[in-house]
Amino acid sequence: MTFNPTTPQGFPGTIGRTLAESTPYFPSHDGDGSKPNILIVLLDDVGFADFGCYGSENATPVIDSIAQRGLRFSGFHTTAMCSTTRAAIHTGRNHHSVGVGCLANFDSGYPGYRGKIAKEAGTLAEMLRPHGYRNYMVGKWHVTPLTETGPTGPFDGWPLARGFDRFYGFLDAETDQFSPEVVRDNSHVTAPGTYWTGYHLTEDLVDNAVTYLADHTAGAPNSPWFMLLAPGACHAPHQAPVPIIDRCEQYYLDGWDAARERRLANQIKLGLVPAGTELPARNDFVLPWEDVPAEQKPLFVRLMAAYAAMLEHFDENLARVIKQLEVSGQLDNTVIMVMSDNGASQEGGPWGFINAMGPFNLIPESIEEKIAKVGDIGGPDTHSNFPWGWAMAANTPLKRYKQNTHSGGIRDPFILSWPGVVKDEGGLRHNFCHAIDLAPTILDMLGLEAPSTINGIAQMPIEGTSFAPVLSNAQAIVNRGPQYFEMFGHRGLWEDGWKAVAFHQMGTPFENDKWELYNLDVDFNECNDLAEVEPERLARMIDKWWEEANKHSVLPLDDRFAPRFAENAERHTGERTNYTFWRGMGHLPSDVAPDLRSRSYTISAVIDVPKDGCEGVIISHGDLTSGYSLFIRDGHLEHDLNIGGSHQMLRSDKPITPGAHTVGVRMKRNGNEGTLTMFIDDVQVGTMTTNNIFWILISWSGLDIGLDRGTPVSNYESPFLFTGHLTKVEISLDNDQVLDFHGESRATMSRD
Repeated sequence: MTFNPTTPQGFPGTIGRTLAESTPYFPSHDGDGSKPNILIVLLDDVGFADFGCYGSENATPVIDSIAQRGLRFSGFHTTAMCSTTRAAIHTGRNHHSVGVGCLANFDSGYPGYRGKIAKEAGTLAEMLRPHGYRNYMVGKWHVTPLTETGPTGPFDGWPLARGFDRFYGFLDAETDQFSPEVVRDNSHVTAPGTYWTGYHLTEDLVDNAVTYLADHTAGAPNSPWFMLLAPGACHAPHQAPVPIIDRCEQYYLDGWDAARERRLANQIKLGLVPAGTELPARNDFVLPWEDVPAEQKPLFVRLMAAYAAMLEHFDENLARVIKQLEVSGQLDNTVIMVMSDNGASQEGGPWGFINAMGPFNLIPESIEEKIAKVGDIGGPDTHSNFPWGWAMAANTPLKRYKQNTHSGGIRDPFILSWPGVVKDEGGLRHNFCHAIDLAPTILDMLGLEAPSTINGIAQMPIEGTSFAPVLSNAQAIVNRGPQYFEMFGHRGLWEDGWKAVAFHQMGTPFENDKWELYNLDVDFNECNDLAEVEPERLARMIDKWWEEANKHSVLPLDDRFAPRFAENAERHTGERTNYTFWRGMGHLPSDVAPDLRSRSYTISAVIDVPKDGCEGVIISHGDLTSGYSLFIRDGHLEHDLNIGGSHQMLRSDKPITPGAHTVGVRMKRNGNEGTLTMFIDDVQVGTMTTNNIFWILISWSGLDIGLDRGTPVSNYESPFLFTGHLTKVEISLDNDQVLDFHGESRATMSRD
């Protein structure tokens, strides 16, 4: 009998009976240096006109230098929100198609609205990995449901499970720049500094980006890499070093109307916008600058300066990444893309915010209070955002804002530098392209095909179109099909240079929406509505929108915010009303922490006080802008109910004695008021009644026991470690919660 061994399917070598009859195969773990590295810089809430090379007053020399070595696009489009654009960039597919039709904050129960990228939609990192790329993600993720961002995951939607080899950043839509919620790989960690030690998240992210690049050179110098660098800039809270804010303030003393005019003139001069383009009317409810009361103008200028400073600060730090590429000899072999995820944000409202956390909890922030705190803007005790007038200027010369499907929400700056491919360095491209086109363009230029399966899962088709031909030839034609848009019921369709678009007023019938029609080839910024001139074309495009919506899982249209948030919260928490946090527990993000909003609850802790006393935080949730903290100081138990910076203090009327104790507070909600009672064992030691309780939002910063890890919730120096013995903290929730879900949805939209 002759025995012939079987060579396993897929093994490139051969298996014989002996070593002499066999052929080994050793997969290559190193590249040959022929493939380019890829750096995508994805800014947040930056308007079309905010880079210096797009007509702005802002000093962005590093971004401008990338444009000088590459191309600027005037027709790049996104999806109007950050979660959704990120899903499109990651996958090369429409955001509804991959399950991120809206926010990563909820699952609506329909395929297009899961809040999580489907496994059938592989990410660019997953597509590049089989070809030798090492993948690094630094900064904002926000394509994982926030209820899945806790210490137990599940981690299948986190960066390391979606193709990235290393991750340092944050999972939520935003985070405090001085007290961030940072994650390394799959673990929540503490930021390596504080405001008082000179820490800022932008600098920390760039530190890690540089480290990853240096580590890569040390460990795999011949392998290509892909890095996505996604800073918090310029999403609220607008926080930046004071000297940069002071500098930026001088740019905007003449107001938003002058800034719009100046930027448009610059854009025309630069060739980004056609000659003859005029500004549209101011967006709804934006006052002419000359009508703004004189005493309010310095406030509004300072709010804009904080936003601009955040961008300039990032640009200064981006220089360190570019320098690392230069000194390591990688700059000429690195594709660099710089873009924004959507237009500038309308979430600051008509007057902006110094600390939005108060208004989110029904504590109004009057103009007088804002003016009194103007010097605090951009600091650790602020959660600032600029007013509509400045968001309008940031989007010059376009209409409306982030969240809208008019051009102010979806037409964004995009820069691409590709050494050896771009021949007309510093040139312009005016073709339509979309966030879903980036992945197929990269694959096309690398000569790669999107895989049919990833991790054994069959993949849905790529939906974007490569625009690679225009990179080396400005006259090249890209045959691209129609592109739909939808966000919160706002709708749009681009096809062959024409655009149909409808603004939707939340809560009104969709059939009442007024569709507009624009020929973008001759009407750059949607100023000449041709709906009445070409009704048949408009009707065809509306029909096409419905076809595309059906094809890409946009339906059912749903502008319900209150019920969706209510339903998601109920599904997540279920009937759980008791939480136990044992000594040694790590950090809990806000979305998986106990929900104390608008309800009665009890916080109790089992502690042991040494003979010589103790001090420190027992439990804290939040940061300097908002939250709560239970702690011992000077021998007394204290509680701070910090609603938007309003410290409502309760201190025990007697000291706590050495020994074992159960201590805590009991909140009883009575209509719009709350009565807080403090106890040591079974003895009441303090009480207070307030009409300022958590109604809509506790904090975007999370919860810890035994310390306060970020900027402190109360007036002590963090981390204020507990020096006694903490056994556990328990929180019990009553079933009397009555939430303002309309308010919650507004707050959540502002965080995206």
